[in-house]
Amino acid sequence: MLIVDNMPLKSLQRASRVVKDERNKLKVLLSYWIEHNREHSSEFAEWVEKAKTMGEEEVARDIQQAMQHMDKAGAIFSKSLKKLGGK
Repeated sequence: MLIVDNMPLKSLQRASRVVKDERNKLKVLLSYWIEHNREHSSEFAEWVEKAKTMGEEEVARDIQQAMQHMDKAGAIFSKSLKKLGGK
């Protein structure tokens, strides 16, 4: 049996596959979160306008602020995805 750094080669190969699988899963999750946030942000924009129409300017500003935070989260997720080699 081949031993590398006190670990059998088969165990190292298995660990490498797990890391690769987890990395791929993270890329998929980041892509999903980016799109999911984008969809919510679009819906929030509609509700900003509806709240304004109802005369709820403060609520509209709150929703707008939440939307901006979600957009920032999406930008951070995109940056992370690029670091992992995604689009």
